[in-house]
Amino acid sequence: MKHLYFLFIPLFLISCDPKDMQKVLDSVSNVPLSNADIAAGLKQALDKGVDQSVKTLSATDGYYASIYKILLPEEAGKVIDKLKFIPGFANLEEEAIKRINKAAEDAASKASPIFLNAIKQMTFDDVMDILMGEKNAATTYLHNKTHLALYNEFKPIMTSSLNKFGALNLWSDAINKYNSIPFVTKVNPDLADHVSNKALTGLFALVEKKELGIRTDISQRTTDLLQKVFAKQDKK
Repeated sequence: MKHLYFLFIPLFLISCDPKDMQKVLDSVSNVPLSNADIAAGLKQALDKGVDQSVKTLSATDGYYASIYKILLPEEAGKVIDKLKFIPGFANLEEEAIKRINKAAEDAASKASPIFLNAIKQMTFDDVMDILMGEKNAATTYLHNKTHLALYNEFKPIMTSSLNKFGALNLWSDAINKYNSIPFVTKVNPDLADHVSNKALTGLFALVEKKELGIRTDISQRTTDLLQKVFAKQDKK
């Protein structure tokens, strides 16, 4: 009977779907997950998290109408307080916020290849620590390893988007007007730097949320690899 069982397996594999074939092979051989499997699973989770996050935040009002809404730099408060009674600047704060958030949404739509390339370049010598670590371990790893490089690539895109929506011109006019007022301490905040950092903060926060979903909600593990890799995490 034992010999017949093993004879049946090859015949079954010939007729089955490749995915089913892999499931049968896994169940029969009971081979443990390799570091390569775990690395691939974690990268797939991050791929999905980044892709979904970029789509969410690059949609119309993705930043502006969400908890990731970007506000003006802290020092903008005194600029707005001084200018709000001057003709042409009454709605400065709201108009500037709308423009920087539209710029962030536009920039986010171009960010996906940057993030995905960063994920592909990740090494996973510590894949088990990530898989078995905190619920945001993969996002934290991605942030620590890639944030500076991502910022350097993302800021020029953000600057272009801020120009596209007239945010930099609007802010420059406001700053110049404010600095022309007698006795004020002159300011010149880097708006592109501020918006880039806040946009990336929002994006990483959403990626972390997606990672948590995959780690804690089985229904969000939409591929065989994700199910296989994160089942190991469930057993810790």
